[in-house]
Amino acid sequence: MSTAKETALRDTLTSLGSVVVAYSGGVDSAYLAVIASQTLGDRAVAVTADSPSYPEHHRHLAITIAEQFGLRHEIIHTAELERPEYRANPANRCYYCKHELYTHLSRIGLERGAIVVDGNNADDRGDYRPGRQAAREFGVRSPLDEVDLAKDEIRELSRDAGLPTWDEPASACLSSRIPYHSEVTDEKLRTIERAEQALAAMGFRVCRVRHHDELARVEIGRDELARALDPETRAAIVRELKAIGYRYVTLDLQGYRTGSLNEGLLLRPA
Repeated sequence: MSTAKETALRDTLTSLGSVVVAYSGGVDSAYLAVIASQTLGDRAVAVTADSPSYPEHHRHLAITIAEQFGLRHEIIHTAELERPEYRANPANRCYYCKHELYTHLSRIGLERGAIVVDGNNADDRGDYRPGRQAAREFGVRSPLDEVDLAKDEIRELSRDAGLPTWDEPASACLSSRIPYHSEVTDEKLRTIERAEQALAAMGFRVCRVRHHDELARVEIGRDELARALDPETRAAIVRELKAIGYRYVTLDLQGYRTGSLNEGLLLRPA
């Protein structure tokens, strides 16, 4: 079934003629960028938006995959942090980020006579994703969703294609670690990134550091929670995160779950 959907994806991309792929280096956009390149050649360009909220790990992945698979790859700089409405961090913060992104990508698309496409997949339907509103406003297409490809299928096809991202944990921009209505600043983003890099260096595969001012609320993948509670490891986590600047370090006993900062909101799917 997955291979039939990949064929449908190639057909969809062919019908678009020329595409600009919003390419973060995550599982979905990496797969889409590679298939677009294989299908359309030079008529596919993968564009990575570099900004303070973009994790260094993903930047490295995006560049590595582009080189490995011969993608036509461009890196642009976006300035969502300069937008007051983004910094204010409302519940629809993602809308302002994507608006900034698609403003740039649409201009590139216009210059190339190309359609802007993103990596949203069939599993993203129904989530609270204010960025989808911006995508609709700019006429962005989501080919993975259009051919009904779900995350597990994309991972399977990515593995078959030799993509190193096939088993990458889910990721999101660093701003998603800051509670709504608490200002997004470059300093907070750098602190969060350093803290998560420290946890990754300890071998934690899935982790988030939710930034509550002086307090770090650490979410670890549930299958790794027991190791985090080991006295030696626990002490190391506290030591590392305090060295980075947190005064208090807490471990969330519910473990990692996507969008935990949405839990206090009454949300409608975008």
